[in-house]
Amino acid sequence: QVHVVESGGGLVQAGGSLRLSCAASGRFDNINTMAWYRQAPGKQREFVARILNTGSTKYADSVKGRSTISRDNAKNTVNLQMNSLKPEDTAVYYCNMNIYSTVWSDYWGQGTQVTVSS
Repeated sequence: QVHVVESGGGLVQAGGSLRLSCAASGRFDNINTMAWYRQAPGKQREFVARILNTGSTKYADSVKGRSTISRDNAKNTVNLQMNSLKPEDTAVYYCNMNIYSTVWSDYWGQGTQVTVSS
């Protein structure tokens, strides 16, 4: 069974920084895409950033230039460093990984709350 668990959320003032982490555990053979999504109250879940196993990255326009996604393939982890945080970044952040166990499947973490105060 595969598990994906986030950590690192919290309360921060506008202009501050946070680093989110996510780790996959269990029995699997490979991880392709690692990504972060977020969902603010009353809004749909939206894409934040993703990194392929090649290291190629993509960011939502809303976080581009303020965030950096990175991964450690040896540890099966992905991190999201967020700087210059704004109140509109307040949301529950979810980790998503595309993992091969017996088949390729998407796995989601339980989410971690990020609150940015003005």
